Amino acid sequence: MELAVLWYFLVFLLIAGYFILDGFDLGAGVLYPFIAKDEREQAIVRRALGPVWDGNEVWLLTAGGALFAAFPDAYATTFSGFYLAIMLVLFGLIVRAVSFEFWAGEGSWRPVWNVCFFVGSLVPALLFGVAAGNVIAGIPMDTAGNYNGVPLLGLITPFTLLCGIFGLVMFIAAGACWLALKAPEGSALQARVGALRLPFQVAAVVLFILLSGWVLGIMGTDGMPEHLFFARWLLALVVLACLIGGIVLDRQMRSRADLWSFLCQSVAAGAVVFLGACSMFPVLVNASADSIGEAITLASAGASELSLLCMTIILCIGLPLVLLYHVVIYRTFRGRVSDADLEPETVGEG
Repeated sequence: MELAVLWYFLVFLLIAGYFILDGFDLGAGVLYPFIAKDEREQAIVRRALGPVWDGNEVWLLTAGGALFAAFPDAYATTFSGFYLAIMLVLFGLIVRAVSFEFWAGEGSWRPVWNVCFFVGSLVPALLFGVAAGNVIAGIPMDTAGNYNGVPLLGLITPFTLLCGIFGLVMFIAAGACWLALKAPEGSALQARVGALRLPFQVAAVVLFILLSGWVLGIMGTDGMPEHLFFARWLLALVVLACLIGGIVLDRQMRSRADLWSFLCQSVAAGAVVFLGACSMFPVLVNASADSIGEAITLASAGASELSLLCMTIILCIGLPLVLLYHVVIYRTFRGRVSDADLEPETVGEG
């Protein structure tokens, strides 16, 4: 059981890694058509994301694989119940990847790839939050734990839609922070994305407070272990402190606000994920009020101790390598995008 608890939080750790790293990728993609006014600025945005976006998406694949191996019943219920939504997310990510690869080619196709880049960023950014909202609020299941609601449309409720909007706003705020950090110093693009940080961070604070009250009404606090009760409120304060801290730093530390705003946004994103983990523990998928089957928990969905032990050994080998890869990549491509970096993009040609 101890290994099941460990892997419960490890799965959320992998989700947090994706939420932080690919979050700014998706957010920048949503902002892309509104902040990049010409091909040079479009190339800057793409160059700011190009070296890291594919590595960031590895965290999503790893989280899905870990859920499958550690909690197969939870994996089966969520992936079958959210099948159409997951396919939309995958198609969005595929279209987004294709637009990255082909944008620098034939110039006449660039408007098409720009639209693909935007749509491929917007759809996953919105649906990830909707999916998380369903897991928290609960889904209808039969006695075998299979989803028996209406496909796709049955997942859209006021609460889950608000969760989706909150996730989208968090991603956009992270994307604005990242682009402000990577755009050329003093450029019009940097000023444009820098000005967007404040409204989206304020919106994130408002939505977080609203959702926190709503979640408290759904889950309550009865029966929650004291340490998790404390952790939930502590993490909620961390989220608020980081979001508000990013706003204050943006106003007070003009010369160094870019880095600190991005770090505050990243910590807030990770804290949101672990706040959800502490709020749900030991439940993996909640059951809705009209559900026939019961909620899926660690006790009902966990793999064997031997499987979890083998996974833990693999994790101890693989996770340091993944982290080392990210350190090397982010260190190699640190700093702002310069004109020399844009030469492979063939800006203005075609």
